[in-house]
Amino acid sequence: MGKARPVTDEDRQRVRELHADGKGRNEIAKILGRSGRTISDIASKLEPPITFDRAAEVRTATEVRQADLAARRAAFAIKLQDIAEREVAKINEPHTYWDWGGKEHDFDTHTAPEPTPADKRAYMGLVATAVDRSLKLAPPKEEGGSDQVGSLLTNLFDQLRARHGDH
Repeated sequence: MGKARPVTDEDRQRVRELHADGKGRNEIAKILGRSGRTISDIASKLEPPITFDRAAEVRTATEVRQADLAARRAAFAIKLQDIAEREVAKINEPHTYWDWGGKEHDFDTHTAPEPTPADKRAYMGLVATAVDRSLKLAPPKEEGGSDQVGSLLTNLFDQLRARHGDH
């Protein structure tokens, strides 16, 4: 093993300058051709000592990322709620059915006054899934909100079943 190079005043000055430029310990070590341990030793013996502790910066960056993600989840929850409201309106609307086939491979459409009971169930399932995922992404903030929302949804679907039958 070779003998370690002595630390010079120039090394100390360069560590201080590079640190002031925002360089991290490992980057300074690479620039100066020294080990990270040597750079840490130099930094700790400077007056005043300098550190490479970036915990506060990392914590702030993490908080910003978490806030951004929370905002994105809230925006997506709104989109899911919009989908649920749009789809629930279709339960009583005229519905166009299509068929492709037959001996002549014809394409036919017809409009029914409302969807079939099976299609209504499919709409209700889509609505329930969209609302459920929306609530998981952005739960209500008021106390007991999830119980209130759950009973509200139960009442809504009970009314839909009573009105349209559960076929």
